[in-house]
Amino acid sequence: MDATVRNWKVETRTRASTGFAVVALVLVVVGLLAPFFIGRSMLRDLFSILTMLVLAQSWNLLAGYAGLVSVGQQAFVGFGAYAMFACVSLWGIDPVTAILAGGVAAALLSIPTGFFAFRLHGAYFAIGTWVVAEVVRLLLAQWKALGGGTGTSLPSGATRDMAVVEAIAEWFGVRSSHASDILTYWLALLLAALTIGAVYKLLRTRQGLGLAAVRDNHQAAAALGVDGARLRWVIYVGSAFVTGLAGALIYVQTARISPDAAFSVVDWTAYVIFIVVIGGIGTIEGPIVGVLVFFVLQNLLADYGSWYLLVLGLIGILVMLFAPRGLWGLFSDRTGIQFFPVRRILTGGPAITESSHQGGEPHG
Repeated sequence: MDATVRNWKVETRTRASTGFAVVALVLVVVGLLAPFFIGRSMLRDLFSILTMLVLAQSWNLLAGYAGLVSVGQQAFVGFGAYAMFACVSLWGIDPVTAILAGGVAAALLSIPTGFFAFRLHGAYFAIGTWVVAEVVRLLLAQWKALGGGTGTSLPSGATRDMAVVEAIAEWFGVRSSHASDILTYWLALLLAALTIGAVYKLLRTRQGLGLAAVRDNHQAAAALGVDGARLRWVIYVGSAFVTGLAGALIYVQTARISPDAAFSVVDWTAYVIFIVVIGGIGTIEGPIVGVLVFFVLQNLLADYGSWYLLVLGLIGILVMLFAPRGLWGLFSDRTGIQFFPVRRILTGGPAITESSHQGGEPHG
């Protein structure tokens, strides 16, 4: 008796994603070498792009994949930044080490605030996270040791004395202030690469598949045995950690902080939401496209005052009306190209014929 067996396998990679992996590696290498051939002003622009990309990827993971639309991410930016300032100004810790402390502090803050936020759903969750951020801002504005409501600056020389800054200054032949900009840029590049890599790896796992199921239909996912509550907690805390790291890094570079700046809903949440929405929510490529579009618009419209915000809002509305899945979603739908594919595709291998014989001794 002959039987045909087909080798089935699940694939996520595509030809475009394989090619893009090589391009991405080249871009990272070029990014590492960028301080050799670009000026300090462009280096700071790249730093801003990379840190906003980290914030956008973090919020996209929270809202686009876990279905948790937060408008209070500035709580973790500000708390991470203030934790970094406390470590440096009050306890004399190196700013590079203090950045990690900022991420840990933001993650710890997310645990008690999460118990409050997760009791709310939908629009109430969004409003609740904003309220949490305002409460944290008001509390830190009372911290007199860090300037209270007016804020404070890092101690003189703190950024110049950071680890390896002196070596970078000698290597590039630049001043210490320029060398500290190079170091923070490299840290931003590393953080962006690790964030994108971690999100992509997560979404390709069983937990990532379960996360998508929870986002699409919480009850159906629970019926299939997916622990939606645990997954959302992990994403919420993880997003806070990454956001806190980005916030601490941003304020190492600026070297000055105040409650209004560190907890600005426009700078750290509204702009991030704009980036993700116009780029494409629920995709890794979307925030990358969105942050580039945002940076171009920011430079083109910066001299127009309040018209700048109006134009950004108008563009956001137009994209939501005519391209609900964002610019990347529109491009991907028309071309089928995905650089970070997470959709599982079942493919069949070549058919294999197996033979089996049944029966007893032959009869004469």
